[in-house]
Amino acid sequence: MLPLALAGTAVVLVWLTPGLLARQAGLRHAPRAALVAWQAVSVGGVLAALFVAPAAVPMLVGRDHVSEHPVLVAVAGLVSAAVIARLLVSGHRVGTRIRAARARHREIVDIVADHDGTDVRVLQHPTATAYCIPGRSARVVLSQGVLDTLPEPELAAVLAHEKAHLRARHDLLLEFFTVLHESVPSVLRSHRALTEVRLLVEALADRAAVRRSGEVATARALVAIAQGRYPDEAMGAGTSAPVRMNLLAQGPNPTPAAAAYLIAALALVAPVALLAAAWT
Repeated sequence: MLPLALAGTAVVLVWLTPGLLARQAGLRHAPRAALVAWQAVSVGGVLAALFVAPAAVPMLVGRDHVSEHPVLVAVAGLVSAAVIARLLVSGHRVGTRIRAARARHREIVDIVADHDGTDVRVLQHPTATAYCIPGRSARVVLSQGVLDTLPEPELAAVLAHEKAHLRARHDLLLEFFTVLHESVPSVLRSHRALTEVRLLVEALADRAAVRRSGEVATARALVAIAQGRYPDEAMGAGTSAPVRMNLLAQGPNPTPAAAAYLIAALALVAPVALLAAAWT
C-alpha cells in the first residue's frame, strides 16, 4: 500500500496541490514564503515519484530478502532513473530554448538601443515599457516613453524592480518551474502554477521597488507601464500589474507566511516518511 500512497502523493503534489495553492490569494502577501511553498511542493512531487519503485521492493519481497532479488532492485533503480532522465531532458530542452532566445534578443537590443556603457538599454519607442533580460550578460531595457513619462522616484522604482530580478536570479526560479512543468505528463500539468509563480516573483521585486521609492511611487510606475510589451523570454515589470497594485494597496501581511512554510514542510516530509515506512 505504501508504494500506492507514494504514487498518490506524487499525483496530489504535482496535479492537485498547484491548483489549490493558486486559489489561495492570501499567500501573495508573503511572496517569499509562498515561493518556498511552491518549490517544496514541486520537489516533494518529484521525490514521491522517484520513491515509488524503491518503496515497492521491500513490500514485494520483504525487507530482509531484498539482497536475494538483485534483478528486482535493478528494475526499481531503472524506473527511478527514468524519472530523473525525463527531468534532465526537460531541463536541457527548456534551458537551451530560453538561453538561445535571450541571446538573440540581447544582440538585437545591443544593436538598436542607446546605452552609455552600463547594463541599461534605451529603446526609442513612445510606449512606456520596462523589462530585463537575465543571464550572464544581463540587460535592463527601458523605452524612451518610460524616461519621458516617469518622474525620478517612479523611474527609480522601475529600475529597482528590474535589478531585483537580476540580483536574485528570479529567472532561474522560473526556469526551475518551467522544467518541472514540461517534464510532467501533459494531463497532469497545472498551467495556473506557472502563472501564480510569475506573479509571486513580480510581487517580490515590487518590494525592492517599495524600499527604494515607496508604495505610492511604485504603484504609479505600475500604472504607467501596465500596457508595455516585452518578449516572452524577458521579465517585464508590467506583468499582472492590476493584481500587484492591489497587493501594494493592501500592504504586507506576514500571517500567511506561517501557513506557507507549513505547507512546504509537509510537502517535503511526506514522501520521505512514506519511503522510510516502506523500508522499516
